[in-house]
Amino acid sequence: MSVKTAAERRERTLFLVETAMLTAIIIIMAFTPLGFLKSGVVEITFLAVPVAVGAVMTGWKGGLILGTVFGLVSFAQCFGMSPLGVLIMGINPFLTFVVCVIPRMLTGFLTGLIFELVSKYDKKGSVGTCVVASLLCPIFNTLFFVSAFSLCFGMNPEVLNFFGESSLLGIITVLLTFNALIEAGVCAVIGTAVSKALLVAVGRVRKAK
Repeated sequence: MSVKTAAERRERTLFLVETAMLTAIIIIMAFTPLGFLKSGVVEITFLAVPVAVGAVMTGWKGGLILGTVFGLVSFAQCFGMSPLGVLIMGINPFLTFVVCVIPRMLTGFLTGLIFELVSKYDKKGSVGTCVVASLLCPIFNTLFFVSAFSLCFGMNPEVLNFFGESSLLGIITVLLTFNALIEAGVCAVIGTAVSKALLVAVGRVRKAK
């Protein structure tokens, strides 16, 4: 067996193990208080953290897989666990699936892709590249989700009443206030620390001296 083949097999094994572990973490977080902080009509999610870590560790392929898992568990919340999810599920199940899943798939994919691009110009696994990925992940999630939600449900009278708003702008304001900042801050700090530690642990980068 050549050295190259052995290295490729090691990378494939690491990819599968890391993706499986982070998938399990997302599922556990989604169905425990660790995954969501609910405040009134607003739901703050921390599921972007393992997606960001996975995007750093495995690139766009792993990011896409983990983003999809994030979206699917978010969709599962619509079956009785999320008041807003229950509401939009009753309005249109197909659009609910689209709103929950597609934005998260794009989030994981783009986070991993940008990390790979940035790491070409910076030391792979440096704190800077990890910060970029960990910060972009929740930002993408918020922007994509709010855009999809606004497009699909933003003008629905039942949704407007749920938020206690009279216009789409009011809903967007609610969704883009402190909850987006909390998600971004938590993911930037925890995601960066975990990603950097794991990259060092698996030997993909050298510890900074």
